[in-house]
Amino acid sequence: MSHGHVVVIGGGGTGAAIVHDLVLRGFTATLVERGELTSGTTGRHHGQLHSGARYAVGDREIARECMDEVRTLQRIAPEALEMNYGLFIALTDEDVAFAPTFVEACEESTIPTREIPVEQALRMEPNVNPAIKKAVQVPDGTIDAWRLPLHFFATAKHNGADIRTFTEVVEILSAGSAVTGVRVRDLATDREYEIKADMVVSATGAWAEKVARLGGIHIPVTPGPGTMVAVRKRLNNMVISHLHPAGDGDIVVPQRGLSIIGSTQWKTDDPDTVEVPKADIDYLVKRASDLIPVFSETPIHAAWSASRPLAGASSNVEDGRKMSRDFIAIDHGTSDNLKGLISIIGGKATVLRAMGEKTVDMICSLFGVEEPCQTAETPLLPHRAFYNSRLAVRPQEVSL
Repeated sequence: MSHGHVVVIGGGGTGAAIVHDLVLRGFTATLVERGELTSGTTGRHHGQLHSGARYAVGDREIARECMDEVRTLQRIAPEALEMNYGLFIALTDEDVAFAPTFVEACEESTIPTREIPVEQALRMEPNVNPAIKKAVQVPDGTIDAWRLPLHFFATAKHNGADIRTFTEVVEILSAGSAVTGVRVRDLATDREYEIKADMVVSATGAWAEKVARLGGIHIPVTPGPGTMVAVRKRLNNMVISHLHPAGDGDIVVPQRGLSIIGSTQWKTDDPDTVEVPKADIDYLVKRASDLIPVFSETPIHAAWSASRPLAGASSNVEDGRKMSRDFIAIDHGTSDNLKGLISIIGGKATVLRAMGEKTVDMICSLFGVEEPCQTAETPLLPHRAFYNSRLAVRPQEVSL
């Protein structure tokens, strides 16, 4: 017997983790996405699997969470990861002076570090700037930005979740002060219909303000696009990061046969109308070349943007439940007197499973359901199983 029917809006990593967790805990779940799965921000990030080292100096909590989730993802979805480590390199005396603070913060965040002699670092990564002054290795890696969410979607679908792509929410339905479902438009047929629900979760990231407006609610979300540039060669095997306080253009991520530098950040009113500024491309190529000089000599494959959701300061956000320092869930029953609607803002690809867990913890609390989360111990099905049900078996389940 189902605890209730939850509609999840948004087919990115956050929605994937939420719908997977919901069905494991005994809910009926329908996920709707106006485009193809991962066609928003999730499919546009540079794919770094963050150990948390980049955040450790400024935020120990999210750094520890990243490291914990790296270990978890290695258990449940290893096919979507490349555990190739990361190398933080110092280019200036100021960078060298920053190194002890960086290493101490990593240690306090349970992130293992290892200083690599410069000569050894250059043998490991021969394309790195030969003028480096120090190198520190951390357990970073890379994520396949499409495959990882599909592992979650495939498993959720196999367990009974209803996942509908090219289905746009046009209205959040309510009766009195309670949500009753959503009205959607099938973009393939232009047909509109209603989906009844006991709760609706908006996991739409930079589009969260637009979706909330469909329910007559304002939440202060500013889309923050950032540019990334990829060149047509794998110039590094480890993730190469500038050993200094986090800033724009200080990470080069290897992805298959590409190298990706990211990212910049600016603000926009509408994430659907973002164009990549030419100045961003020039800036990022220059920054990448400081780390890996041959980057500027390598043909550009593509430049694109991904929009982060930047949460503004308001009483609504403060009334919501903070789930981590970079992830906020707003219960609109508390903040806006509209029961049955939750908006998720923020988050990172590395911690998508934890975001799903904490969101469904909130849903269980609102429903009065006591069901433990199982997602950290449940291996995910192969990503291809989403499209081919015959592959919806785990290796130990295959009979020869």
